[in-house]
Amino acid sequence: MSEQHTYRVIVRGTWDGLTDEARERLLAQAAGHGLTSMRFTDEGTLSYEPRPLKHFSMRFVVVSDAEDGEEMAAAIAEDRAATTLRGLGYGFGELKSSVTDLDTMKINYKRASRR
Repeated sequence: MSEQHTYRVIVRGTWDGLTDEARERLLAQAAGHGLTSMRFTDEGTLSYEPRPLKHFSMRFVVVSDAEDGEEMAAAIAEDRAATTLRGLGYGFGELKSSVTDLDTMKINYKRASRR
């Protein structure tokens, strides 16, 4: 059995070819997709600024085989993002991802100060 790693993936993109209906829906729902909505989840969370309505990001948690690496985690997250956005009827351009492997991330703990 392969070792599994947990990745946090941020998928970024630009809205493209939005219908008037989709644009109106995004603007109406913008308050629920701001800074406070930024969470990493399996299904992804969408965030964007309404003015200008140009860019968006989606945050995902992806668990996959460690040997497949960050490239596979990015591909999985981008596929999830594209499927979600198409399902909602939102047009978008090229997707780009940044990936963090939580299992290899080094954490620097600060030592307690002595008095």
